[in-house]
Amino acid sequence: MTKRDLVIVTGTSGGLGGAIVRRLVAADYDVVGVARRDVTDLELGDRTDRYHHRCFDLADTEGIGGLVSGIVADIGRPYALVNNAALGADGMLPTMHNSEIESMIAVNVTAPIVLSKYAVRHMLSARRGRIVNISSIVARTGYRGLAAYGASKAALEGLTRSLARDVGPRNITVNAVAPGFLPTDMTSTLGDDNLERIRKRSALGRFAELDDVAASVEFLLSDAGGSITGTTITVDAGSTA
Repeated sequence: MTKRDLVIVTGTSGGLGGAIVRRLVAADYDVVGVARRDVTDLELGDRTDRYHHRCFDLADTEGIGGLVSGIVADIGRPYALVNNAALGADGMLPTMHNSEIESMIAVNVTAPIVLSKYAVRHMLSARRGRIVNISSIVARTGYRGLAAYGASKAALEGLTRSLARDVGPRNITVNAVAPGFLPTDMTSTLGDDNLERIRKRSALGRFAELDDVAASVEFLLSDAGGSITGTTITVDAGSTA
């Protein structure tokens, strides 16, 4: 059997995570998905053997080292890491509970940093690898009621730029993909009227699709994306044009 490159993808129980898994499996990668709950149906057809799941709460940042060690021991060394998992909560910052802010920072910022720390060790020894961080256009544009979430995504883009310089000499790229507002559970809380206003403002008059974002992730993991690092690709149907 031909050995395939292994990609760790977090947040695979959500809509975007599932789309990324389907895209990568179709592109002949093996994927380890990490999410708090099990994933029962990712619509992988006859390629279900290429998906491996680990139930893990990324808020447990102390356990991430053991998570990566277990994946390496059981499945293999990662070629790539896609930091997709995120908590989102809309609400004005003055009324948010501190515990809600702390949980969001743990999952959206600390967990990707620590996961990258442990995954990149194996990429350094292999002298090749890819990290893709899923950001958001909110990191740069802002949006009412998303102050803490926007701050967490801005931190992720800062990680992307600096880590790219740290590991670039070992043929490891680090990039971010910033989706616009997507049809997911997270954006459904914004309400139909707000979503319609956002849609009308986009240059294409529509939202980007989940698979559009997944395709960008696949490109950055491919040989064709090998000279791109330290940057953020925006996939928003022209909302920020």
